[in-house]
Amino acid sequence: MASIIGLTGGIASGKSTVSTMLNEKGYTVIDADLAARMVVEVGQPAYLAIVEEFGERILHENESTINREKLGQIIFNSEEKRKKLNAIVHPAVRSMMLQHKDEAIAAGKHTIFMDIPLLFESDLTWMVDRTLVVYVNEETQLSRLMERNHYNREEAASRIASQFPLKDKVNLADAVIDNNGSLHETKEQLEALLAEWDLQP
Repeated sequence: MASIIGLTGGIASGKSTVSTMLNEKGYTVIDADLAARMVVEVGQPAYLAIVEEFGERILHENESTINREKLGQIIFNSEEKRKKLNAIVHPAVRSMMLQHKDEAIAAGKHTIFMDIPLLFESDLTWMVDRTLVVYVNEETQLSRLMERNHYNREEAASRIASQFPLKDKVNLADAVIDNNGSLHETKEQLEALLAEWDLQP
């Protein structure tokens, strides 16, 4: 029986760093953000549904790919349109992730990590057996986000404030990796957890 672990965190918390470490150790990591990009590729059912719903004005002029900026402007100003988009994209993403999970199990994988940023917010814990949160404190999160995205303090703070607080995710998680320290410390915590939970690739 394969173990399915939900991996989550917040903006600039280091979830991608942990995901990369897991990949390097041979674990299967199924990335929700990657699936979200794949399901809206030209010709996919979600792509066709989005074009039908929002019209061809959301496409790039010289090609038929979706112009994320144009679509973003439409849904940013309308809660109703955002819900319509989510109703198309979210089920398609879940379906693709579950399909990839089944393929990994069929290939003999023992542990599969589901990298889902909105694991708790979207009530997706039913997709996994246990949950792992990558945590940093607010000040570390703020400074890393400013450095990474070249935001000023106010911009970075507003991005963080728009998300479910990391400290609340910690209370919901089965395990937490504290990523406030060095990469070496994060790696040590991850290895200890993999051993404690007896998770083989």
